Amino acid sequence: MAKHSKNIPGRGLRVADQIQRDLAEIIWSELKDPRVGMITLTEVQLTADYAHAKVYFTTLVDDPVAVKNTIEALVKASGFLRNQLGLRLHIHTLPQLHFVHDTSTMRGIAMSRLIDEANATRAKDDGEE
Repeated sequence: MAKHSKNIPGRGLRVADQIQRDLAEIIWSELKDPRVGMITLTEVQLTADYAHAKVYFTTLVDDPVAVKNTIEALVKASGFLRNQLGLRLHIHTLPQLHFVHDTSTMRGIAMSRLIDEANATRAKDDGEE
């Protein structure tokens, strides 16, 4: 008896990548909610049974109110997004979409700023000795 196709190594990653590409296109071209502004989908994490997908996104403006409004709009549109995704993807189980704001970019910028400040302080200290 043949193994189920979900056991193919890397298939989950490929499906998650395809979901990310398709959702990005659907949000850009078909979603008309003005609360969803310029967003970038950074990652999709898919459970092994394809029942749930965490969709990580960043916004152009990282204002907490704007992020909250964006999440609310995406959650409200998740049924529409799932329907459109179902027209593009041909998999047995279409995942429930869970949207999560990705703060890794802002944390990276903050860390970079701290490193620059530490280097500037160290250079100043080395110059005084």
